[in-house]
Amino acid sequence: MRPDTPAENVDHHAEAARLERTAGLYPEDAEALLLRAAAHRELAGDRPAATALYDRLLSRPADLEHPHLVRALKAANLWEYGHEAEARAIIEGIRTAAPRDPAPWVIVAEALESHDELEAAHETYTEGARGLLTDGEEPPHAAHPLLFGRHRVRRMLGVPHDPWDTLADTLHTSPVSLDELHDPKRVWSLGSENPAELRAEISRLQAELGTFREALSRPFPVAILHWPRPELTELLADYPSLASEYPSYEAHLAAIESALRELSASGTSNLGIVRGTVPSYEAFAASEGTSPSDPTLLPQYATILAARGRAVAWPPERGDGCWCGAGRSYEECHGALGA
Repeated sequence: MRPDTPAENVDHHAEAARLERTAGLYPEDAEALLLRAAAHRELAGDRPAATALYDRLLSRPADLEHPHLVRALKAANLWEYGHEAEARAIIEGIRTAAPRDPAPWVIVAEALESHDELEAAHETYTEGARGLLTDGEEPPHAAHPLLFGRHRVRRMLGVPHDPWDTLADTLHTSPVSLDELHDPKRVWSLGSENPAELRAEISRLQAELGTFREALSRPFPVAILHWPRPELTELLADYPSLASEYPSYEAHLAAIESALRELSASGTSNLGIVRGTVPSYEAFAASEGTSPSDPTLLPQYATILAARGRAVAWPPERGDGCWCGAGRSYEECHGALGA
């Protein structure tokens, strides 16, 4: 989520301003765009401006898809420029709320860890893992940083491995083990004059960086466009020629699930669904100089929404609501179609 380009290589102030302008043009994407803008403000050293962006988002919490994530980022940012008491209060609120998304847990735990609050960081990583992981099931990719961070803190605390540490070792794909990467004594190698020790540390750092880059470089999902029923009704009323693409709402939903299952069976990974809105689609068509009635514009629109961070991963996690919005779990709804 956070840009990771050094300030000397990019104008973070200009990039943040561009993203803020774009958020004004696409209010439905404001959350994702303003979070990226806030990250650029932080990288530019303007942490108060970043806090202002977080506050701007939190002023309308009902409009947010990930309110706990915004609060977690705000807390981490506040602590970095001296507002420790407020940051702690936000962190405690997040822990009490126990969000179902791993990201807020990771962010607040890393904030505690970076300020040498290792016991509190360990408790936070553990609380998040306990609430999100199910015995006997493969942890979702988004939860891996919880286990890796917990492993790192436990190594610094000098406590013995437990089953979750073993699971973290299993999930870790780097050629350098987590135990070696998280060895508290590694820092002493950086001051060594022994070439062999320095080469070994460089190899470990390269492996760690490779894992980090792999996580960052996961492509945005191959996304299928979903029109909620009211939006599809409005779309077809305004552009009736698209009825050939969408003969009925039920057929539209069935086609989405079928297409995703076919892509998955063919080996395509990182699949997702994006929800369209008529105003957003019309704005996109205008930006392309094309009529919204052109059916070839639909997959391009889906790709743009996915690139803006609007995609929801498919299939949903076990127990989560179905992507169609019917109010039932995926297993009881479209997930049952292939059972």
